[in-house]
Amino acid sequence: MQNYLYLCIAKLKTMTEKLKFFPIGLVVVALGVVAWCMLHYEENLLWKVQELNLFLDTPLFFKQQMVVPGGMLTYLGTFFTEFFYHAWQGVLLLCAWWGLLVWLSSKAFRVPVKWLTLLLVPVVLLLATNMELGYWIYYLKLRGYYFVATIGLTLAMAAVWGFRCVPSKVRVAYVVVSALVLYPLLGAYGLLAVVLMGLLSWQHQEMSILHRGINCVVALLLAWLVPKGYYWLVYYQTSIDDIYMAALPVFEMDKTYMQYYVPFVLLGVFYLLLCLPVPAAFKKKADNIVIWATCQVLLLVGGMTYGVKQFWYRDYNFEKELEMRHALEQEDWEGMVRAAVDLQDEPTRAIVLMKNLALFRLGRQGDEMYHYRTGSKPYNTPLKPNMTQIVGRVIYYQYGQLNYCYRWCLEDGVEYGWRAEYLKYMTRCALLNEEYAVAAKYIGLLKHTRFHKAWAEEQEQYLKNPEKLNDDKNYAIIKRLKVAEDHLGSDKGLAEMYLMNVLLDVNTRDPLVQELTLLSALWQKDIGMFWPRFSNYAMLHVGEHMPKHYQEAAYLYGHLEQQVDISHMPFDADVVQNYEEFMQLAQRCAGMSEEQMKPIFYPKFGHTFYYEYFLIRNQKTN
Repeated sequence: MQNYLYLCIAKLKTMTEKLKFFPIGLVVVALGVVAWCMLHYEENLLWKVQELNLFLDTPLFFKQQMVVPGGMLTYLGTFFTEFFYHAWQGVLLLCAWWGLLVWLSSKAFRVPVKWLTLLLVPVVLLLATNMELGYWIYYLKLRGYYFVATIGLTLAMAAVWGFRCVPSKVRVAYVVVSALVLYPLLGAYGLLAVVLMGLLSWQHQEMSILHRGINCVVALLLAWLVPKGYYWLVYYQTSIDDIYMAALPVFEMDKTYMQYYVPFVLLGVFYLLLCLPVPAAFKKKADNIVIWATCQVLLLVGGMTYGVKQFWYRDYNFEKELEMRHALEQEDWEGMVRAAVDLQDEPTRAIVLMKNLALFRLGRQGDEMYHYRTGSKPYNTPLKPNMTQIVGRVIYYQYGQLNYCYRWCLEDGVEYGWRAEYLKYMTRCALLNEEYAVAAKYIGLLKHTRFHKAWAEEQEQYLKNPEKLNDDKNYAIIKRLKVAEDHLGSDKGLAEMYLMNVLLDVNTRDPLVQELTLLSALWQKDIGMFWPRFSNYAMLHVGEHMPKHYQEAAYLYGHLEQQVDISHMPFDADVVQNYEEFMQLAQRCAGMSEEQMKPIFYPKFGHTFYYEYFLIRNQKTN
């Protein structure tokens, strides 16, 4: 029996030796799973991230990034972020950086190959910093955010590895040079590298205690003094309160949202813990294959699963908004409508606005507007997002309010940094406003991008031949919609309400635009404003079938006020029948609150204007 146990232990040791390179495969598999999840679940998010990014291959753009500490990171971050234009390219690059980070970290901290999966912890935390954002993507001011932390830590680990490799005699000089070079290039990540060099000095047994102590003290002093020195000599335009936070994001709007800093704090703590000497007892126990395998499972399955579940922001409406926004940029109106079918949750107003826009462009809004779930669900975020940042500027453009579209692109560009999306819409607005010199400026900038260059060159044809705008069906429609008064005032951030009020006052004989005035009257539920617009619509569409929702509104208003004779109007049979059944059910539900009545009425009447008029309230939000 004893011999059998010895034999088993010997086999386990042999197996351990054979499996010592197995963690490399685990790291590759883990990165592959992460890549698949990002591509499968977040393709629209990654597309949006690159739209809210701008990298220009010009010397001036490089100089603009380098005027603040950590500027090299933002330059590299914006460069790599643009590859999310094709999501698979950006994801592969990001995972490649993470793989490099794991390898350099193992070199810097001399982590054995069999414990390589331990270094997936920072990868999970970096994934969390990207996936926890949600609506922050519209408000973050740190350029190239999705790559900045990854590149910063990777280069910091390369510097720490260099510290390991240089002779002990020159390590103090290496720390000094690193502090002076890394801070302007990497900001806070450079300071972290310097601190880690100082702490790692205690692991170098070949150095005297005095020498190790000097290294550590010099590193800590440099991490404290170098940012101050650079502030007084070079980066005086940076706030002194931010000099130690350079190249880190600022999660602050109406208040500071500390929960978003948690992964960044854990990253710093993790690398500081790696500087601690490993107890000899643990090294001995670590040779036990059971302990080794258990740790691998806990790190991979437990750690990654918990980290992803805890920090990966998943919200149904947010994902629907991104899906519809992506389809809108491709002018895929049918795709936008498909995204609004059978919603699993009450939609936000951004979803409702985009759905209505798609139906309008397809000529089906009057018949189908209420066939889709409506609502005004608050955004699932601790922030207080404004519709103008989410979809407002685009909605203004699509309805011909070019000044407001241009205004919000300009203001947000100044506040949050210039982005490809802003420049593209400012180009469109300038072309339609016949401001060709302005359009040429934005086209010139976009021609210095990698993936938006082709779009810019396509727009360039309109500078020399403006009449070609009429041949483009989408530009032609926007030009028709410009008949609505396009001045500039204050919409108070209430994009939907402002737009509906503007459209309600339009007086035109253009059938396309006139229908918008009728739709805005339905939105306002204003009976007095509805009748003249309904009459105009009927006169402009003589001999055509009246859309269903317009009939429902006329039939309802005719019975509510009885000031307009509707007896001669040819209402569809189902319009009349639905009204009568709705009112009969309303009498049976007398005494109930609106919230109690909604689930009773929705299955039968949720697709009608009757339900909208009586049971949908407080929709006029931003």
